[in-house]
Amino acid sequence: MTLLNTTLKWLLQRRLPRIEAMMKDPGAVQQRTFSQLIRSGTRTEWGKQHQYKSIRSVADFQRQVPISSYEDLFPYIERVMMGESKVLWPSPVRWFAKSSGTTNARSKFIPVTPESLDEGHFKGGKDMMALYVANHPDSRTFDGKGLSIGGSLQGNPYAANSAAGDVSAVVMKNLPSWAQFIRTPSVEVALMDEWESKLDRMADITKDQNVTSMLGAPTWGLVLIDKILARTGKQNILEVWPNFELLVHGAVNFQPYRDLFRQQVFPSESVRYQEVYNASEGFFAIQDDMGRPGEMLLMLDYGIFYEFVPIAESNQPYPKALTIDEVELDQNYALIVSTNGGLWRYRVGDTVRFTSLYPHRLKVSGRTKHFINAFGEEMIVENAEVAVTRACEATGAVIADYTAGPVYMGNGTSGCHEWIIEFAQEPVSMSRFEQILDQTLREINSDYDAKRYNDFVLRPPRIHVVPRGTFYTWMKQRGKLGGQHKVPRLANTREYLDDILGRVLSR
Repeated sequence: MTLLNTTLKWLLQRRLPRIEAMMKDPGAVQQRTFSQLIRSGTRTEWGKQHQYKSIRSVADFQRQVPISSYEDLFPYIERVMMGESKVLWPSPVRWFAKSSGTTNARSKFIPVTPESLDEGHFKGGKDMMALYVANHPDSRTFDGKGLSIGGSLQGNPYAANSAAGDVSAVVMKNLPSWAQFIRTPSVEVALMDEWESKLDRMADITKDQNVTSMLGAPTWGLVLIDKILARTGKQNILEVWPNFELLVHGAVNFQPYRDLFRQQVFPSESVRYQEVYNASEGFFAIQDDMGRPGEMLLMLDYGIFYEFVPIAESNQPYPKALTIDEVELDQNYALIVSTNGGLWRYRVGDTVRFTSLYPHRLKVSGRTKHFINAFGEEMIVENAEVAVTRACEATGAVIADYTAGPVYMGNGTSGCHEWIIEFAQEPVSMSRFEQILDQTLREINSDYDAKRYNDFVLRPPRIHVVPRGTFYTWMKQRGKLGGQHKVPRLANTREYLDDILGRVLSR
């Protein structure tokens, strides 16, 4: 074990008392964060417009400040991008995290301040490894290189003195020298613009290195690994990286990919998996207990004040918003954040569900815009993930990617859900896979079950199996390759279904 590995582990362990204190008294931690944010916001134009000087409590804040979407905040963000100061946050803003998926198909540009980098993204990266080492004190991950799959940076379209790009690229560009030393590939390669050329270059470099960990979305990690295996002629990546120890994943639900990684990519019980919830808007949560897949500890001292809106009220103009001390187990909430990046009562677009309190652990249950409710079935992404996972387990299948949407009622026929699935390993029985998928959805979603009664409203799901590489090709054709882009799991329209099927059938 190298001196560097021993030293870094010792330094990381010193972070644990602060994390433990946060777990014990989350309300007090969030109150301090709230007070600090309001003091900072008072010095901004936004704070003056919403009378931050008169805010004495969270109740005052909720009365005086509206919940906002990106479209609501964009006029302010646009002014920040044009170089105006103290609009949303008092510190200068030189970086913007670019994210896709708004209602009007524009890219989102989220301000990244010095505070949100230092107190959020960097702090989260250190805490992530501190919690991993606490679970695995025998770790030798710092004996090798950590592979990061990031995005790219472009100039700010409004001003020359700042830049925009995927949040991973912004973080990578600003990492201190010691952190650059333990990662691979070089920043120059990691931030290359053209995604396929970058993956080719990364494969050429990392196939000859001692890679012990990898951080990134599992979908893009699979693409890189396939390129490395093609170059080396190896059967799995552990033949290339024999000391590989840790995959840190986020951005998409890992459960449908778990069997693929464990059986084909990293066929060893010694490889460990850790999930993080890191978004353009901030670093939110980290898996602190490796025995709880999908459950993450909400990090409450990163300069972010959290509110949680019950799903039943999420479409109301003035919904009731709960604080961390008011949330309940197993309820779906729309996530609202106020951040040291200048976002105020901002709808992230995710839904979360708490799996434990004190400490507060949560799961990301879906996206507020990614669901199917064409027939009143209110199916969210979490429902789909659970059903797909059970169907795979029952039939020996391994999923590579999928999406689903509605087939509308018409001509006297009931509707159904239509699925497009790309398998890494097809089920031994497709009819059994379809049966388990439908059966599970009926068990876990009473609204879906009611609509399936006697096939009056919904018939059984219709599934199309497409060849390997279909979703990658589709994303490429749409100009959506890269870490910030993800295959939409559910949609309440046929936009994605018709586009994919049209491309597949036209071949």
